[in-house]
Amino acid sequence: DLVIELEAEMWITGSNPIQRLMAYIYKYMAMLFGVKKEGYVVITNKRVVEVVRSKIFFIMDNGKIIRYLMPNSIKEVGYTKEPTFFCFCPVYQLFYDAITQRTSIRLKGMDEVEVQRIGRSFYAALHNAE
Repeated sequence: DLVIELEAEMWITGSNPIQRLMAYIYKYMAMLFGVKKEGYVVITNKRVVEVVRSKIFFIMDNGKIIRYLMPNSIKEVGYTKEPTFFCFCPVYQLFYDAITQRTSIRLKGMDEVEVQRIGRSFYAALHNAE
């Protein structure tokens, strides 16, 4: 059963500060050259699937990656509340830390109760994974 499908930009950063800096530099350099990564995370009651599509020159499809997240590869699942760029409006972000990477998904227009429900659903799907 489908619990929720979250659409997001799928730029992956790491848990290491140097790795995060390099990822942000790569992201902005890629944006200059028209490379875009977009995707979504599908949470069901028994699994979590991550789909990432990349485009070059803003319109041409470059590839598609589908990942099934396994319970033994995820160290941490949670959410943060951060202000947006040049704005003082806070926005929630769901994040999960794998062994070598951190993925965060901006949750637009959601309150804390909805964000907590999504976090619990994500954890439950990993716990019930087949």
